[in-house]
Amino acid sequence: MVGTTSVPRLVIAAPSSGSGKTTVATGLMAAFAASGLAVSPHKVGPDYIDPGYHALATGRPGRNLDAYLCGPGMLPGLFGHGARGADLAVVEGVMALYDGAAQQGELASTAQVAKVLRAPVVLVVDAASQSRSVAALVHGFASWDPEVRVDGVILNKVGSDRHEELLREALAGSGVPVFGALRRVGAVHTPSRHLGLVPVAERRAEAVESVAALADRVRAGCDLPGLLELARSAPPLPGPAWDPARSLHEAWTTDAGPASGPDACSSAESDAGSGTGPSSGAGRGARAVVAVAGGSAFTFSYAEHAELLTAAGADVVTFDPLRESRLPEGTRGLVIGGGFPEVYAAELSANEPLRAAVAALAASGAPIAAECAGLLYLARSLAPELDEAGAAPLPMCGVLPADARMSGRLTLGYREAVALSPSPLVPVGARVRGHEFHRTVISPGAGAGPDGPGDSAGGGPAALPAWGVVRPTRQVEGFVRGGVHASYLHVHWAATPGIAASFVRSCAP
Repeated sequence: MVGTTSVPRLVIAAPSSGSGKTTVATGLMAAFAASGLAVSPHKVGPDYIDPGYHALATGRPGRNLDAYLCGPGMLPGLFGHGARGADLAVVEGVMALYDGAAQQGELASTAQVAKVLRAPVVLVVDAASQSRSVAALVHGFASWDPEVRVDGVILNKVGSDRHEELLREALAGSGVPVFGALRRVGAVHTPSRHLGLVPVAERRAEAVESVAALADRVRAGCDLPGLLELARSAPPLPGPAWDPARSLHEAWTTDAGPASGPDACSSAESDAGSGTGPSSGAGRGARAVVAVAGGSAFTFSYAEHAELLTAAGADVVTFDPLRESRLPEGTRGLVIGGGFPEVYAAELSANEPLRAAVAALAASGAPIAAECAGLLYLARSLAPELDEAGAAPLPMCGVLPADARMSGRLTLGYREAVALSPSPLVPVGARVRGHEFHRTVISPGAGAGPDGPGDSAGGGPAALPAWGVVRPTRQVEGFVRGGVHASYLHVHWAATPGIAASFVRSCAP
């Protein structure tokens, strides 16, 4: 399939974090969607929380565009996949416009994504403490990289009509038009946690009101027709949209081994599932049921994961561990993504029937993929709060010989890792790129330390190390135990689609 993606698009960026990108991007998405347009929402980087608000604003899945996790070469296809059938795409940037992966140049920056997508950039400027100087700021960002199209400005936190007049006057000769001005007053309440917003699933009713209020603010303060015209100036993107079935076929047929470098994940580098065909899946009979944890405690997941599992031959069923006492009927595999289980530790612990069902599934050898929050849920215990005397740990599923607790330190950043133990996800030696984001630490049990195989306390196979992190620092991380692969590392499966193929194949009875 060869074609082009010609969806009109805008990238919403800023000179610094905290300037109001999320306010403006989400408000624009909601305002355009309310006008009757089909709006495709996207987020630069690995963030899971902002896409939840984007989905609420548009009624379409929020999608991530991460050049580190997936490689720059994959981004046009992933964008085209998410934007199928859309009238407009709005891409919210990450951090400041030119900031990306540490010590790796422009990699994973909003600027790089804007160039790859050939999209015009609208700069959201916090104008609270400046007037004429705004022109110098905008000029600097617009001229820094000639390949980045900074074609518009939205002024945020404007103090008054007079303040807005001074700002517009200063920018009049800059060559960068002003598409809107938002006042400091009437801020919308969007509570935050761990450097981000509280997930939509945790505050659904309030989130709906907040998104509606953002749409009203943006509608009143921005030139929507002008922004739409700017979006339509983006040229078509060559090449086909990403397709989960085709990406699986390429993973199955490639002979390429693990790769490295900035574009490693954009190639079919993973040989997980290689050497098999689309018919392997979970068998030629009934499709395997793969349960995916959702609800308020497990909100972090890339939309492409479920699409890949489905394309690989699974029936994906989402369930809520806070509300359901058993796994979906016929479950042969389980995926538990990220989230904030520490907030709901008491409720998760109190759901003893489900904890027992998860432990039984693990004991049966069925494949279980757990990332971050999923790792905590599979542990023996989780101490949800920090206090001077120490918090009482609460029982979790007991699948792994480890205990989890909150810490006072945020672990955050991109990682490169190599699989150290065979698992239902990847073979030994498979190389992936991932991202860590947590305030918890894991204390392995006796013999299950991070430097080698663990014991088989509680029965069953020993716990082996999952990943050898090779960048930015060398360490061993995560657990493989039987069919369980549990780790702090978030991996984007679109970059290594063989993960989904291998996982579903392992669901076969």
